[in-house]
Amino acid sequence: MEIEFKDSFIDRYSKLTDFDKFKDISLTPLPRTIRINTLKSNVDEVVKRLKKDWKLKKIKFSDIAFEIEHRKKERRDIGNIKEHFLGYFYVQEAASLLPPMVLDVNEEDKVLDVAASPGSKTTQMAAMMKNKGIIVANEVKYQRLKPLSINLQRCGVLNTVLSLGYGQRIKGEYDKILLDAPCSGTGAIRKSLKTLQIYNRGMIKKLSYDQRDILFNSFKILKRKGTLVYSTCSLEPEENEGVVNSLLEKNDDAYLEEIKIKNLKKSEIVRDFEGKAFNKEIEKCLRIWPQDNNTEGFFVAKIRKK
Repeated sequence: MEIEFKDSFIDRYSKLTDFDKFKDISLTPLPRTIRINTLKSNVDEVVKRLKKDWKLKKIKFSDIAFEIEHRKKERRDIGNIKEHFLGYFYVQEAASLLPPMVLDVNEEDKVLDVAASPGSKTTQMAAMMKNKGIIVANEVKYQRLKPLSINLQRCGVLNTVLSLGYGQRIKGEYDKILLDAPCSGTGAIRKSLKTLQIYNRGMIKKLSYDQRDILFNSFKILKRKGTLVYSTCSLEPEENEGVVNSLLEKNDDAYLEEIKIKNLKKSEIVRDFEGKAFNKEIEKCLRIWPQDNNTEGFFVAKIRKK
């Protein structure tokens, strides 16, 4: 099947990045990557178990994640091997590691994961917290709780409770909140070419409204001096810089902290979009194009409450 980029997509993305580089990397398969689950094992043990049949290459910006490739290139189904069933590792795209790293949860925190399924970031945070503290893992659809529950059990997570509800309506008070928002997925074309087929500006606009509503409520239930990480696997300014800018405009007690990840190449933030200049604070966010680190495209903002 021939992969076609719509003219509207090409025109839009040519204004945001080097489109030829973006197109080339988007049509290249993603490296298979795993995160070692330290609730069940440790890096040395899992590497020892896997290295006979699999080549492992450490991801530059993480001590617990690796690119993985079969030594004889006979298989890619790492989800079917024993160590995965035992919960020793989680199949997780490299850029997906970033939001929990930025949120930097600890053992005393009460954490909300607003859109948690299938559980990659929830299980990552549980490991960071050593199964202490508490995580409320929320989803809006009942069907999405099933894979989330399965992954929590497989990974030995004990500090997490499940919640079913709209992110715009969640109540309570939390030390730290992760909002990995439902998005257009334009940063994840390498994983799903369907994104190119369904892409349209109307969809982007609607998603950005939903994202704002969920972000505004998430900030409302964040404790004073708390931390909220907003992230997407979209590369659309409307879903990223624009959404965060709206929060800063409406909340005097919101501010951003600069994100610094060692050995990660940062892309240039979008400073203005379609005639609207964004708050200078937006410079502190993290934008990653797929061609910069051979990952998915991702956006992360670290928001603090005064």
